[in-house]
Amino acid sequence: MPAPESVPVRRLPGHLWAAARLAAGAAPGVLVTYGVLAIVAGVCPALAAALLSATIDALTSGRPALPTASGLVAVGLVVGLVPGTRNYLHGRLIRAVGLRAMDRLYAAMERITGLGVLETPAFRDRLQMAQQSGRSGPGQLVDDGLGSVEAVVSLTAFLGALLTLNPVLAALAVAAAVPAVAAQARLNRRRAGMLWRVSARARREMHYADLLTSLSAAKELRMLGLGGLFRGRMRTEMTAVNDEHTAQDGRELRVRSVLTMLTAAVAGVGLLWAVTQASHGRLSIGDITLLVAALAGVQSALGGLVERFMSAHENALLFDHYRALVMASPDLPLGDGAAEPLRAGLVLHDVWFRYGPDKPWVLRGVDLRIPHGQAIAIVGLNGAGKSTLIKLLCRFYDPTRGRITWDGVDIRDVEVAALRDRIGAVFQDYMTYELSAAENVGVGDVAHLGDVARVEDAARRAGVHDVLAALPKGYDTLLTNAWYDEADRDDPTTGVVLSGGQWQRVALARAFLRDDRDLLILDEPTAGLDPEAEYELHHRLKRHRAGRTSVLVSHRLNTIRDADRIVVLADGVVVEEGTHAELLRHDGGYARLFRMQADGYQPVPTP
Repeated sequence: MPAPESVPVRRLPGHLWAAARLAAGAAPGVLVTYGVLAIVAGVCPALAAALLSATIDALTSGRPALPTASGLVAVGLVVGLVPGTRNYLHGRLIRAVGLRAMDRLYAAMERITGLGVLETPAFRDRLQMAQQSGRSGPGQLVDDGLGSVEAVVSLTAFLGALLTLNPVLAALAVAAAVPAVAAQARLNRRRAGMLWRVSARARREMHYADLLTSLSAAKELRMLGLGGLFRGRMRTEMTAVNDEHTAQDGRELRVRSVLTMLTAAVAGVGLLWAVTQASHGRLSIGDITLLVAALAGVQSALGGLVERFMSAHENALLFDHYRALVMASPDLPLGDGAAEPLRAGLVLHDVWFRYGPDKPWVLRGVDLRIPHGQAIAIVGLNGAGKSTLIKLLCRFYDPTRGRITWDGVDIRDVEVAALRDRIGAVFQDYMTYELSAAENVGVGDVAHLGDVARVEDAARRAGVHDVLAALPKGYDTLLTNAWYDEADRDDPTTGVVLSGGQWQRVALARAFLRDDRDLLILDEPTAGLDPEAEYELHHRLKRHRAGRTSVLVSHRLNTIRDADRIVVLADGVVVEEGTHAELLRHDGGYARLFRMQADGYQPVPTP
């Protein structure tokens, strides 16, 4: 999805209307009250100026001044109450709309069912700006819209007063605003373009800043002395971003200085005219007071309108990214077919795949059958296409050519969530959630998240139950070194960080929790374990896989030798296929790799 550097003015009403609909759904009462206050705030200054003029003329002419003075006091009370009330309502509106907007944004993210879009830098930049907008942007757009209403009401009222005194001055005040609006629109476009240009640098700056404080990167940063390198790169990116902002701020300062002088000149002309008229008795003191207030009011209202337009334009750029994501079509074609229980098996028919039109082929015409009830092992050197094949089975991507069928049905015709609900998987890059031990296992099947018995049974089968049960708070112990609230700060039992091997078993327990699925995918399930733990867990997995359809990827060939069939990938194609014994007899690439690994366990000859 192409990302704009600015938002055309003609699209502002659509964005404002969309933001208003969000606000109406999130806090309708607050929105209506806020709108009424905006109108009141727009009327009050002009009304106060008119009442002050009438009061002064009444005093100088000997007429009763109490009625207009009382009205002036009442308006003053309203003016005094409006700002605080508006600030309160503004806060409520921003928070309520932000909550609704962020919920919609992340609901839209769930419609992105694949991985391809998430891996593009342009999408990451757009997502960052959408997140920035979602928290306050829609609410601020509504505020800009209502602020514009206030400015228009105030401008109309003060222009009415000027028209009664001097139509030429009214026209001059409006004419002075035309270059201000045009210049501000140009500045807005340049600032919007600048924000998009620096978004990639801002993302890289945050990346380096995160590295400098990341626990997962701490060991290498300290061991290799990388802090200075990444700090320097963060500073370079931050400096470039700051330079762009400074240049834009300079342009805005110069333009606004000229515009300020122009509006000051208009006010000066009006004041000189008023003094001349008053000296000839053509204007009363009250008229002069009203004229000065009206000129200041018109300029203030026009300035406020320009500022609101500028703010709305900037917020509209971010909101444009937000709406683009919220309204985006799914990244993968949505099938609507049911995912039936697997009976015959999965088949890859001449599957080709690459990660982009300009990228090399990762899979090049793979034909593979995964029969129901059999364990299929996938082996090969790094870059052979093993992990890509797994991603295609999970439908994180669709084949560039060819198809994958589930009992003869193309998986693209099956509803994605239903397909994945038929699959249990352990990925090599499994997640370590900052949740309790029970939840870290339970997320393997959210439907049974609170089923203590099933969670503990899955942990037992993964060989990690004793470890989790022995934690300070048992399965309720948080698996993190972070504290979540003030009560946790000084409690040493709040969280525990597991070892890599223990985390590996927790990830396996998630898969065991989904033991009723049709297909089990194990991507390097024992990679982080020592030989003894690997041997013990290998036999657990063997028992668990018995009679189940499973796909096992591993570099350790001793863990897959009992698979029903072993498939060897090289350069994106199947080069060998058979049982362990058959492949050894074939004496090809698999036999060579197996002998190389087995040789490492042979005793070293005595010299």
